[in-house]
Amino acid sequence: MNSLALTAYCVATAALEPLAPLLLKRRAARGKEDPDRLHERLGHPAIPRPAGDLVWLHGASVGESLSLLPLIDALARQRPQLTLLVTSGTVTSAELLGRRLPPGAIHQYAPIDAPGAARRFLAHWRPAAAVFVESELWPNLLLQAKAGGAALALLGARVSQASARGWRRAPNAARAMFGGFDLILAQDGASRARFEALGARVDGELDLKQAAAPLPCDEAELEALKLRIGSRPALLGASTHPGEDELIARAYLAVTAPSPLLIVVPRHPARGDAIAQTLRGQGLTLARRSLGEPLTAETQVYLADTLGELGLFFRLAQAVVMGGSLTGGVGGHNPLEPARLGLPVITGADVANFRETYAGLLAAHAALMAPDQAALDAAVLDLMTHPERAIQIGLRGKAHAERGGETLVAALAALAPLLPGAVA
Repeated sequence: MNSLALTAYCVATAALEPLAPLLLKRRAARGKEDPDRLHERLGHPAIPRPAGDLVWLHGASVGESLSLLPLIDALARQRPQLTLLVTSGTVTSAELLGRRLPPGAIHQYAPIDAPGAARRFLAHWRPAAAVFVESELWPNLLLQAKAGGAALALLGARVSQASARGWRRAPNAARAMFGGFDLILAQDGASRARFEALGARVDGELDLKQAAAPLPCDEAELEALKLRIGSRPALLGASTHPGEDELIARAYLAVTAPSPLLIVVPRHPARGDAIAQTLRGQGLTLARRSLGEPLTAETQVYLADTLGELGLFFRLAQAVVMGGSLTGGVGGHNPLEPARLGLPVITGADVANFRETYAGLLAAHAALMAPDQAALDAAVLDLMTHPERAIQIGLRGKAHAERGGETLVAALAALAPLLPGAVA
């Protein structure tokens, strides 16, 4: 039964829904929506629905979409009779999924969480089961999907302390939302405890990000860049956010011999202009990949302000500083992506999104934590001037990351009873 709070939410979103096309167009003008696919965000399908059973999987952004890919690939192999519909909510995640989905899987933008858009989306696709990742809890979509008979699963379920406080102010809404799921697997022990305190039935713990395959790369481009870099060791600043590029650059400048290359891959490539201005202001010679500027022996910083190439730059680096962790407020990014490729990881102190993952890596002596600039300088200097130490840390990280195959097996087993054709 829906709570008064959920009823009020549904009424409010219905009242605001006529404004959605205008708001989406404004977002598209700022590059935050695909202008050619706004109809999908309003629940209007782009393609016909294939015949047969359909399973819907949703990941909000790039991180969640990446975590779903191994599961999608496994389902495509093991249950080829199913149509797999994959939705996401950002332009970057759509571009990623467009390149990486297996043949036959369909990508659509997730509809906005308004009653009409949700109704149109679900009436067209008619999913037999829906799988959500982490913290995607949209009342109109979830309640209507449940009412339509879809089995619902929430994998790697995550709820922060702040979100849990909000749900505690509306306990009936929490019970109505979480009670609609047929399966909840929490990302970690802290989230499990918070969900259970809100009255949810949690069936176990599972973090899909532990199961991802190594990020791909263009092998020809890898060899070409290796030739340009030559014998210089490369330090990678991966998935950086504002304020972090200059901190990593300071640590890089402390390494004088051998003369390294700094590669910066921002989380959002649109920051390329700002990053270039900042790093050039630090006196660094910089080349931008997005502009086709050549990487030469004189280049100190290679700014890889492009999408979908992180796997390439992980393979070129001697050590990586993971962004989203240095300045606070982001919570870090997935350290298993470089670890799977044998790359030693340096992180700042803000790792709230991957607390248990980092705890495992640090316990295995497979990562270094740098809570301040002095520690960051020391960690970068250590790994860049002692390649044998970087290799050993990277190998320990790879061994730790390879345990993720068990996570995928567990996810498939937990989902099996909810999928079409399951034996009751």
